[in-house]
Amino acid sequence: MTDVAWDTATKKLFGAVGKNNFSTWIEPLDFRGVQDNVVTFGVPTSFFGNYVRQNFAEKILESLNIAGLPTSRISFELLNERSVSKAPIAQDIQPKAASDRSALKGAKLDARFKFDNFVVGKPNELAHAAAKRVSEGRDVTFNPLFLYGGVGLGKTHLMHAIAWELGERQPDINVMYLSAEQFMYRFVQALRERKMMDFKELFRSVDVLMVDDVQFIAGKDSTQEEFFHTFNALVDQNKQIIISADRAPGEIKDLEDRIASRLQCGLVVDLHPTTYELRLGILQSKIEMYQESYPGIELGRDVVEFLAHRIATNVRILEGALTRLFAFASLVNREITIELTKDCLSDILRASDRKVTVEEIQRKVSDHYNIRLSDMLGPKRLRTFARPRQIAMYLCKQMTTRSLPEIGRRFGGRDHTTVMHGVRRIEDLKDKDNQIAEDIQLLRRSLEG
Repeated sequence: MTDVAWDTATKKLFGAVGKNNFSTWIEPLDFRGVQDNVVTFGVPTSFFGNYVRQNFAEKILESLNIAGLPTSRISFELLNERSVSKAPIAQDIQPKAASDRSALKGAKLDARFKFDNFVVGKPNELAHAAAKRVSEGRDVTFNPLFLYGGVGLGKTHLMHAIAWELGERQPDINVMYLSAEQFMYRFVQALRERKMMDFKELFRSVDVLMVDDVQFIAGKDSTQEEFFHTFNALVDQNKQIIISADRAPGEIKDLEDRIASRLQCGLVVDLHPTTYELRLGILQSKIEMYQESYPGIELGRDVVEFLAHRIATNVRILEGALTRLFAFASLVNREITIELTKDCLSDILRASDRKVTVEEIQRKVSDHYNIRLSDMLGPKRLRTFARPRQIAMYLCKQMTTRSLPEIGRRFGGRDHTTVMHGVRRIEDLKDKDNQIAEDIQLLRRSLEG
């Protein structure tokens, strides 16, 4: 009778919790029976039982009562792997993964990326201060910490630095650092191998979760779903989460609104494009490191200032240019002069010269659509002006390092949300409207030429 009641209850639960939750959390339950209005289930791990208790207990009890089996409380017993023996779940039992340090390994940390060699300047001082605070491992004051900015501005460096510092301060702490792509790969692999419980137990048992380049899970519905549940589970346990992306949460296309909303609940910090002064500091720091590998090679102040002025895109390109310059000077056994620098880095310097300004984009777009610049920047909402305005905003976002608020200010003092809407509108239209796609391609070529 009781087994029949449980079968009836599971049919109701399937509709109540959905297919994925049912197969993951309800189906694996081993129904043991009811005694004194307490229903007992066998579960594979204490984590599994605690999760079901927190998220599905009320629905399970309601379904059993409707099926004619009066119950008011739920209990769990651990299943022994070798036999179906009973072991009550204790509150202090920890998931296996929490004590298995090897199981918690994520991406390999780069020994170069520590706080000691992170050059701080005005564009990154807030991000650096926030990262340092988190790395102290004290009470969680903002969760998550969300770092965003363009390529080569120091997001990954700060992520690695936090992980190194936490490991040194608290050797027993469970820190998981990995890219969003690695998270997705592990999730898909767990689904394929039917090891979702291991996956969930692993990620929910960490003390600190760090996910780099989270924009890569956008549009991946199942991965986003699992990331959302992992995020919530860790926040509920007051575990620290640190996320990085190339743009703010609300600007990531195809990222679920509920995830974007949760990511904005903590501290969101923008790493701005580097300034001339910051690039000078970075160059000097890197030069000292390179001179250990290339003894005897010197860079004059004029060369350093030349590089800081001319290569303003990102730090990775700046570092790559420096590597090439030292290697070239070493191979040809020549002094590093401005002339040698120009010859050696001619391709990098040409690419760096192709900097497009917001004003140039605005002029090109208004000329292309044969409208006055003042009308495109003004308040008129006619499509004749609104569509070119959105295309210009889109190109500014794609081709300059300006933030959305900065772009908005250049378009008649508009709010950043207006710019965001315009960018998204064009992203959608260019995939559907061939004329808009051709216009954008033509404008791009004209601006880059």
